[in-house]
Amino acid sequence: MRTRMCFDDVALERSDAIQDAWVHELFKEDTLMAIGKFILKHRRGVPIELCDPKAGAFNVSFRMKFEDGGSAIIRFPKPGATMFPNEKVRNEVDIIRYIQQHTTIPVPFVLHWGTKEENPLGLGPFIIMEYIDHVMDLSVALNTPGFAIKDRPILDPYVDDTKLELLYGQFADILLQLSTLRLPRIGSLVQIDDFTWEVAQRPLSYNANELVRLGTLPRSKLPRVNETFQSASAYFSTLADLHLEHLTHQQNDAVDSADDCRRKYIARLLFRKLAKDGRFTTSSTNLGPFNIWCDDLRPSNVLINEHLQIVGVVDWEFTYAAPVKFSHAPPWWLLLEQPEYWPDGMEAWTKLYESRLQTFLKVLHEQEDVAIDRGRLNDEQRLSGPMQQSWESGDFWVAYAARKNFAFDAVFWRKLDGRFFGPGMSTEDDRWKERINLLTKDERANMVVEKKLAEMETRILAWEPDEVDPKILN
Repeated sequence: MRTRMCFDDVALERSDAIQDAWVHELFKEDTLMAIGKFILKHRRGVPIELCDPKAGAFNVSFRMKFEDGGSAIIRFPKPGATMFPNEKVRNEVDIIRYIQQHTTIPVPFVLHWGTKEENPLGLGPFIIMEYIDHVMDLSVALNTPGFAIKDRPILDPYVDDTKLELLYGQFADILLQLSTLRLPRIGSLVQIDDFTWEVAQRPLSYNANELVRLGTLPRSKLPRVNETFQSASAYFSTLADLHLEHLTHQQNDAVDSADDCRRKYIARLLFRKLAKDGRFTTSSTNLGPFNIWCDDLRPSNVLINEHLQIVGVVDWEFTYAAPVKFSHAPPWWLLLEQPEYWPDGMEAWTKLYESRLQTFLKVLHEQEDVAIDRGRLNDEQRLSGPMQQSWESGDFWVAYAARKNFAFDAVFWRKLDGRFFGPGMSTEDDRWKERINLLTKDERANMVVEKKLAEMETRILAWEPDEVDPKILN
């Protein structure tokens, strides 16, 4: 059986095709000229060069160099990759300005931004920012030498301890500063005026985007745009419901057999039961305050100079106030690669991760000491203790499973099932047969097996590219 849910490959092909067609349009001479002129309207100076665009997972950026030595970039979300472009851009601008005002984390300065409707270029929503000069990103500095750009990064197994502690330590300070930003509800920040923000919109997560893009989840199944959460338990319950909706609605590559479908269905029902019973929260943290959390905060979005000093942190679009359990979990990126993609399997990842975690917690504790000495932190605000406890208790895996729909199955059966429901007598692949008795009569009767097996033969696209230009779709 599959250890994780695969992406819907029909949706993935369509997503890639839409992105490619849109990017192709960018290279037309008239388009490039218009982009350059638009940047100059919002960044003063004598232009020298409009550089070739750079594409990331969700955005395309153009950099304009100026005679004064500075640069500006304009960034557009890619249709086909970004399912909620206007919302994504608005959220990122508001959180960047909030972080800039409340921390010393180096984030880009926003010169101008606008929605799709406010873009005279017809290229969708945009942000124009000052470019942060850098030598490389943190992922490159930590990656195994000899890996190509197309290879998935893996932490250099022979990385120098001094170098690792230097880089981990700076990143630890970023996480520490974010953890001090406390908000009363779970959701995305909206800037009201120059000095006021409110949690007024849903938490637009990385996972929500991917559920719609690669899991063909109908947009209507996500929380409403203006929906926020006053408790961690309510949010965990919503995430658990989305796991079930994902299995129900993904048309292709969701299951590979009847037993695989039953196994996935039972795991999601049991996870939902735990969430509804409040097993993922405590009375001291359930009602907040809640911490700022960025789904996409990882080494590839952290920029460093030639002295290995962090000079910028970019790509804040999937950032929101989240349950404390998220920020109390140690960062998954210590090995660069995610556990579900580790070449030797999740248990090998876990074993190696533990050794690197101790290095990270050591430098985090040192950063806490410095912050306390400078009056920026109270002793009870330390993160190192909660992170160690999260790892030892297995709460790390609860937060990971809640946020990662496509990794859910491997995490649930290997890390959560035994903890919450006791040791099983059978193998991991067959454990679901023991757990079926934990379901209600209605839950056992309503398994979606026949429907999912029928879908295995269809290979159709069940996707709602809501905000994509119709010209691109044709």
